[in-house]
Amino acid sequence: MSRRLAVELATLAAAAFAAFLIRSFVAAPYSIPSESMLPTLLVNDTLLVEKWRTGSVRQWFAAATGNAPPLPRRGDIVVFRAPPSGHQTYVKRLIGLPGDRVGLKGGIVILNGQPIRRWPIDDFVEPVTPNSPCRTGPGLRIRQETDPQGKTACIYPRFAEMLPEGRTFAVLDIGEDDADDMAEQVVPAGHIFVLGDNRDRSADSRFPAKEGGAVGMVPVDQLIGRASTVIFSADGSWRWLRPSTWSGALRRDRIARGL
Repeated sequence: MSRRLAVELATLAAAAFAAFLIRSFVAAPYSIPSESMLPTLLVNDTLLVEKWRTGSVRQWFAAATGNAPPLPRRGDIVVFRAPPSGHQTYVKRLIGLPGDRVGLKGGIVILNGQPIRRWPIDDFVEPVTPNSPCRTGPGLRIRQETDPQGKTACIYPRFAEMLPEGRTFAVLDIGEDDADDMAEQVVPAGHIFVLGDNRDRSADSRFPAKEGGAVGMVPVDQLIGRASTVIFSADGSWRWLRPSTWSGALRRDRIARGL
């Protein structure tokens, strides 16, 4: 083996090892497979998930040192291994911390006995694309519109919610649903309560954990990390073998968007 080839192989090995360390201990990408986090996250958004602050790395370090595991903040978007088996990975918004009392009434979150503030804001307009169809139906407050240029969009009623700490984010409420009401529950020690921002299309902590479905209360030790940034986004028309589709599929306005 020539010296030059040996150097190149060593460089590649070092780069691969560095990438492994970064992905395992610092941050990793996660691609959004569903619409449960609309309007904040779109299908085929790819997120950068921080592991070193409150995710799996810090959980491991806390366990190894006998310290209490660090927790994300209310309002953080978190990625976790979904109960009961942990074989699937989900992304939701953290609403309740251990010891919090969480309920819902008429779609309004009741946190520790107080309804969180919620008010209507501008409708959410999402272009209809291959990975984002407009699923209207009886009783749903969703409409589909086509502009004079022939571009079709799905229109959703959008609301702002404010947590007691002042953190504010947007949610969708597209119709009346049995899950709009939930008796108050106490978040157990070592667990968190999560909701999808698309409240009527999210399998989250309102429902008992079921493989491939809802997640119930999420154990803190199943946290992978906090989603921090959208690093890539495409609308589903991307075809790897057809470079002519690449540019039109990119959602450029979403890339490098902080969460």
